[in-house]
Amino acid sequence: MDCYTRKDCRLCGSSNLDLVLSLGSSPLCDAYVLQPKSQEYFPLDVNLCEDCTFVQIDTVVNPEVIYRDYLYKTTSSFGLDTHFLNYRDEVCEYLSYTDNKLVVDIGSNDGTLLSYFQNNNHRVIGVEPAVEIANAATSNGIDTFPNFFDPDTARLIVSKQGEADLVTVNNLFANIDDLHEFMNAVDILLDSDGVFVVESSYLYKMIQNMVFDFIYHEHLSYLAARPLQTFMKKIGMHLINVDECNTKGGSLRYYFARMDSDWSVNDTVKDVLDAESSVDALRQSFDNFAVEIKQQRDKLRDFLDSFKDQKVVGYGASATSTTLISYFGLYDYLHYLVDDNIAKINTYSPGYNIPVHSADKLLTESADIIIVLAWRFRDEILKKISGLSCRVVTPLPSFHETLIGGKG
Repeated sequence: MDCYTRKDCRLCGSSNLDLVLSLGSSPLCDAYVLQPKSQEYFPLDVNLCEDCTFVQIDTVVNPEVIYRDYLYKTTSSFGLDTHFLNYRDEVCEYLSYTDNKLVVDIGSNDGTLLSYFQNNNHRVIGVEPAVEIANAATSNGIDTFPNFFDPDTARLIVSKQGEADLVTVNNLFANIDDLHEFMNAVDILLDSDGVFVVESSYLYKMIQNMVFDFIYHEHLSYLAARPLQTFMKKIGMHLINVDECNTKGGSLRYYFARMDSDWSVNDTVKDVLDAESSVDALRQSFDNFAVEIKQQRDKLRDFLDSFKDQKVVGYGASATSTTLISYFGLYDYLHYLVDDNIAKINTYSPGYNIPVHSADKLLTESADIIIVLAWRFRDEILKKISGLSCRVVTPLPSFHETLIGGKG
């Protein structure tokens, strides 16, 4: 089967789950295709565990379907290259790492992060199930296993390179269904005094910053410190430090170490834990979130309905675009999409088969309205299209219209 419905909490195993947000059904977010084709739609329902406050979607799609032919590359995300350079510096400074540490990055993609550690004379290993991306990274000097990370892969790495001083997981921990098996593999791989670092979108920032389009089927979980701390303590690890990051609409970087190691707990941990909500307060936050999302959807659709004869183009053909197009019903309005990522150009969008072109098409074929689907990069996009004459609409975090080039 391509998917199943998870009825228990991924962390604590409780079946006491409460549906707190439903976004209908959506195609797989990054399944852009070379020719129009029919694709399956899957429910996109968000559940809150009333026992440990963990948040997850209940539809789990087979990772073989999602990742083996994955298109996304780190270098295709604006600013992420620089972020990973800073990441290396911040992690090494906090851990007082100078050189010759073994760093293993799980979900290493094209090896961008590991290349920075390698440049500081650390030994590096990548684990990446997208075979073509993994092989390309190896060819570029980042030794990468083209596997899903599991206990067997962990044992293989240890047999070849020894135990890891640092294991990193960036924007992937939330994508893993069986976190118990995953952490079993980390336990095998990690040195007794090693550190496990997880960076991921932060649940509370997702709600606060209206990043609802970050909800899609790759992202099985929506992470927060409190349920993670409870889960990790049960398997002999604890949270020793937390860094705030601006990526993905607001993220946290969690540092975990074995409870019997020499690492002490930083004051940032208590600050983050104390700031997180009770079950009732978190449920209310989701109620408000759902209302706000619907209000922004209705504002955008009302605006587009008032310009029915206008040519509407979407700027951004990313994973988040799929959730936005799907829940806002934008497939009824969009003539085509444009993007700067060469891997997406001349493809068709997941499920709705909207053609994707280079942004250069806007120079030869005028658009009346451009919807900034990649709205977190609105300022950069406005600079790129400043020579056009059209209405530019930003749907989130709140509806906003900009007239450029004398359009009125």
